[in-house]
Amino acid sequence: MSLEITFLGTGSAFPSPCRGASALVLRREGQCWLFDCGEGTQTQLMRSHLRAARITKIFITHLHGDHMFGLPGLLCTLSLQSSPDSSKAPVDIYGPLGLRSFVWRSLELSHSQLLFPITVHELVPTRDQCPAEEFKDFSSLDRGEGLPQGPPGRVLHLDPGEDSYLLVEEEQLVVRAFRLFHRVPSFGFVLEEKPRPGKLNVQKLKDLG
Repeated sequence: MSLEITFLGTGSAFPSPCRGASALVLRREGQCWLFDCGEGTQTQLMRSHLRAARITKIFITHLHGDHMFGLPGLLCTLSLQSSPDSSKAPVDIYGPLGLRSFVWRSLELSHSQLLFPITVHELVPTRDQCPAEEFKDFSSLDRGEGLPQGPPGRVLHLDPGEDSYLLVEEEQLVVRAFRLFHRVPSFGFVLEEKPRPGKLNVQKLKDLG
């Protein structure tokens, strides 16, 4: 399995003229997976050899602005560059609880309509992922009567046995999230390549000694 990583931004707090806010792209089999989407990610993509239209999954580590303020703008640009296609697979977005509300409200308030579907999968954090005074419970967002529904997606809880969250399982790999401690609940992401059975004929080897 061929993997290529491109760092689009490694700065913190805000972008600078020569250094973007947090964002990196993993390219595999013609797809691009974006990890974090700080302000200026679109511009960095344009300067790279990557094609933004190939982004199929987006992973957000935590809800600080320098890791997600570029997301609504990127989604809108991708929409402007695409044509309506009801059969197109949705762009999957993964991140902490509250991300669905952020995406939906940003698009709703700016009167932005995407020409492709998105799904937002939220990871429910545990209270020990940040200082107690910083923890905010976003589980009740957008659940009141009469509120429009945000984008669809799953709500993912910690698997105590694995101490992680199962996000993606494909034929070749598994993607899991694990908990990190930060000023707000944060997550790291692990891509595990599945074991591939060998092609040796064990019995023939034994017969040959």
